[in-house]
Order: sequence, then C-alpha cells, then structure tokens
Amino acid sequence: MIKKLLAFAVAIAASAFIFASPSFAATHTIKSGENLYMLAKKYDTTVNELMKLNNLSSNKIKVKQVLKLPATYQSKQAVAKKETKKVAATHPSNVKKTFTMTATAYTANCKGCSGITKTGLNLRKYPDLKVIAVDPKVIPLGSKVWVEGYGVAIAGDTGGAIKGKKIDIFVKNKKTAYNWGRKKVTVKLLKS
Repeated sequence: MIKKLLAFAVAIAASAFIFASPSFAATHTIKSGENLYMLAKKYDTTVNELMKLNNLSSNKIKVKQVLKLPATYQSKQAVAKKETKKVAATHPSNVKKTFTMTATAYTANCKGCSGITKTGLNLRKYPDLKVIAVDPKVIPLGSKVWVEGYGVAIAGDTGGAIKGKKIDIFVKNKKTAYNWGRKKVTVKLLKS
C-alpha cells in the first residue's frame, strides 16, 4: 500500500513538473567572428528582432554570449533553399525597388583587406556568404537583395569606390572576380 501511494505521489509530482515547466526557445552561443547580421540571416529573422528578444540596447555581442532565437526560426539550409529560388525571391510582391547597377567583384584576400565587412561579417571565416558592398544612401546596409547572375545576398559592406548605383559582389577567389569583370546587372531590393 505504501509503495502504491509513493508511486502515485511521484507520478503526480512528475506530471506537475512536466506541465508547469516553461517551454524554452532555441538559443545560439556566439562564436568568434559572428555578429547579429549573420545570425539574422542564418535564422531567417532581423537584427531588430534579435535585439528585442534579447533586450539588447546595441548590436554589440560577445563571444560565448547566449542569445535567444525566435521560436519560429528556420535552419540555414531551409533559408538557403528558399532564397536560391529566383522566382520566389524576385516575385513582384517581394520586391521593394529595382535598379540597374554596375557590378564588380571583390575577394576577402586582397592586399590591405581585412576580410571584415562594414557590418562586421568575417568573409575569410565564412567564404560562402553572399555579400555585396553598396552605397548605403542607395541600398541600406543589412538589406536583402537579389543580384542578376549572383543570387540573393545581404548588403553588408561599403567601399571607397562604391558610390551611387555601383556595387561590389563578394566572391571566394581572384579568378572568379576576374571572370566576373565589370558589368551592368539588375539589382532588386527585397522586402524583409
């Protein structure tokens, strides 16, 4: 009888714990070289949403800092598949503004280059990122864009020669940059 009562009490206590325990949102521990722009792209959210969710007053984060993520984030692979579909990305309902721009290419390994963009992206550490350098007066930093012949990218850098309707696209190596050359492309500023 005592064993049955004890088992019953344990079952009640366990069920109370299960139903009373809070549901925890996913988290991400900051690694060296990461920043909020990268995390927003990785988890299909915005910098502002990450800042609000984590009560941050600035976009400065520290290595080993644990950030809460939106409950409905998507994995980077799902976002990449979604974003690489040209039809979906460039659908008129998703396009805020369209430009014809002159595009050149750059790498993170040029002489005098740090590999760190204006928004803090480490292109040497993450060479697969799709990043363009823009004039922030034309395309705001942090914006998502589609570039003809390049795909969906983030406006994450600036440059001394990037003024007006000019962009630089980030590529992994000099050979690819030389092959790209300089060309006129259609650039679509996408809605967030």
